Amino acid sequence: MTVGSKAWPTQIVKRDGRVEEFRREKIVNAVLKALTATRRGDGETAEKVADRVISMLRESVGRRVPKVEEVQDLVEKALIDEGLAEVAKAYILYRKRRAEVRAAKSFFGVVDDLKLSVNAALVLQKRYLRRDDAGRVIETPSEMFRRVAKCIAKVEQRYGGDANRVEKLFYHAMASLEFLPNSPTLMNAGTRMGQLSACFVLPVEDSIRGIFNAIKYMALIHQSGGGTGFSFSKLRPKGDIVRSTHGVASGPVSFMRVFDAAADVIKQGGRRRGANMGVLDVTHPDIMEFIGCKSGGTSLTNFNISVAVSDDFMRRVEEGEEYSLINPRTGQEVKKMPARSVFDYIVTMAWSTGDPGLIFIDRVNEANPTPHVGRIESTNPCGEQPLLPYESCTLGSINLAKMVSDGKIDWSKLKETARLAALFLDDVIDANKYPLKKIEQATKSNRKIGVGVMGFADMLIQLGIPYASEKALQAASEVMKFISEACRERSRELGEERGSFPNFKGSMWEKRGYSAMRNATVTTIAPTGTISIIAGCSSGVEPLFAVSYVRNVLEGSRLLEVNRFFEEVAKKEGFYSEQLMLQIAKTGTLKGLSGVPEWVKEVFQTAFDVPPEWHVKMQAAFQRYTDNAVSKTVNLPNEATPEDVRKVYLLAYKLGCKGITVYRYGSKSEQVLYLGGLERPDTRALEQYVGAGSEYSGGCPTPTCGLY
Repeated sequence: MTVGSKAWPTQIVKRDGRVEEFRREKIVNAVLKALTATRRGDGETAEKVADRVISMLRESVGRRVPKVEEVQDLVEKALIDEGLAEVAKAYILYRKRRAEVRAAKSFFGVVDDLKLSVNAALVLQKRYLRRDDAGRVIETPSEMFRRVAKCIAKVEQRYGGDANRVEKLFYHAMASLEFLPNSPTLMNAGTRMGQLSACFVLPVEDSIRGIFNAIKYMALIHQSGGGTGFSFSKLRPKGDIVRSTHGVASGPVSFMRVFDAAADVIKQGGRRRGANMGVLDVTHPDIMEFIGCKSGGTSLTNFNISVAVSDDFMRRVEEGEEYSLINPRTGQEVKKMPARSVFDYIVTMAWSTGDPGLIFIDRVNEANPTPHVGRIESTNPCGEQPLLPYESCTLGSINLAKMVSDGKIDWSKLKETARLAALFLDDVIDANKYPLKKIEQATKSNRKIGVGVMGFADMLIQLGIPYASEKALQAASEVMKFISEACRERSRELGEERGSFPNFKGSMWEKRGYSAMRNATVTTIAPTGTISIIAGCSSGVEPLFAVSYVRNVLEGSRLLEVNRFFEEVAKKEGFYSEQLMLQIAKTGTLKGLSGVPEWVKEVFQTAFDVPPEWHVKMQAAFQRYTDNAVSKTVNLPNEATPEDVRKVYLLAYKLGCKGITVYRYGSKSEQVLYLGGLERPDTRALEQYVGAGSEYSGGCPTPTCGLY
């Protein structure tokens, strides 16, 4: 007999005392997971067990509303009665794991109504959930998503849309962790602050007034949760004349230190430190000082830095020619330098400190959708969002781990999610409370949005594709092309319904024959630092940083975390054990482990397992179909050489990337990833395990990526 979900029991008592609707399909799904993990039975078996549980429930509790623990106890008994002892064991282990998670959340004082991971709930509690005047958390994760959905969907009323319907769609996308906007939107939507953008670029003019205006604007943006990018290329070089005082200029790097000091004392909304990108054109007379400005690893800690290099400079590097250094105040040549020597110094410092990266500035401007408005000179802190002066951009990422069904990409679901993401981010532009009128004007003139992805490595794992493979590159291109086309289609529709971005006339889109376009750009690949932790997926388009590792979560407390897909495979293939998980956590990788099938080792590649050239190839594959740029870190082992860095930088240019960043393990003084076997003086207990900071999700090894 099949018992329908509407028959008794109709309600169930949760562990916290809440009474909810009894849903028979939850029993079916839980049993099916255990059956799948042990390769015993199918959906029909799960249905049969569920019927038996409900019959037993009627006999044991009568007409009383049952408790969830009672139902789970009966599931175990029903499985054993059906001769499925192995499945019962898998189910019992699952219950044990869930109990451990609940206990950990209780220990940390976390309230979680969405069954998130312990660390996700901790991150939300620490930085995202609303608090009262006494500092007490006053909302749950689901209430946060409802707050955000309601705030953004209100914009639909301006355009005659159904705000209630759209609010439900927005809420479901976030609560199901299929799509998440950047951190400031989650933090500030529906609050007094109301600033929703993560990415800003501010101009730095060549005057004391202009410089300190930029510092003031930076402070306002950091306070509201955003990150800022600057080009210092207009500042006169060190030693140049200052007519107003009859003195000499101190140069761009000296003023960068003032920006850095200001950022250091301004907590973003009291939740995190500010982050900056500093850019200097390779033709600036102070370029050598700039390249070496982070030597020693203790200065400019709130800055990522990049050198803007032109196609002409890269050609001269290749051909061994000199190039001119130009005083930006006069436009006159100061001297000539061998291009290859400057490039060598960039490579050496990147190897030594992780900075500078490169921005291929001509390539960035070739893709500038509004060249008639101005030239792009800088990007946001992680390099994926080139912007004009005073522009801001709101980002959001689709969780690709949720876009796989039965070992195949669910293209229909992906299209639906991409279209909804484009609508969400366009509505954010109107819902936003901007820190400056100039920023609001510049942003609304181009209405740039950046739909990106996270969980790409998780998607590959579910598809059975190794990260460093041609199949992975093909998957990257196909997925990003599909998302880009879906977002452009939605933006065109919104342009026809609501009007194109004001600078549409004369834009790249008009020249391509588009009749309308709501947004000057629609796609960006961000690093997705903390939002990928909330979503419980891999970071951006990065490979896994470890299969199993120890995470520092709060005041010295640590949790062992295991990639959930690896755990599933290990149990299904019969080689799972807690001892193995601890052994893997010593290095994070499966290399050299006996007892793990070779095909599993191939599929579960980690960042340091992937050869450098495959990191670059993957970045290029995504860049091909991304309007803005791609945040991607090329991870190098500690023993990598400067020549390895040189090859990476040259390959990135050759393959069409807009910028490139390398990270040689141990090259940064402040990092949130520690590999097993290397000494970490402040926490010796972690020496034998891979250790990760509470907000490290992969890729970018510094706190900067937490913005996204």
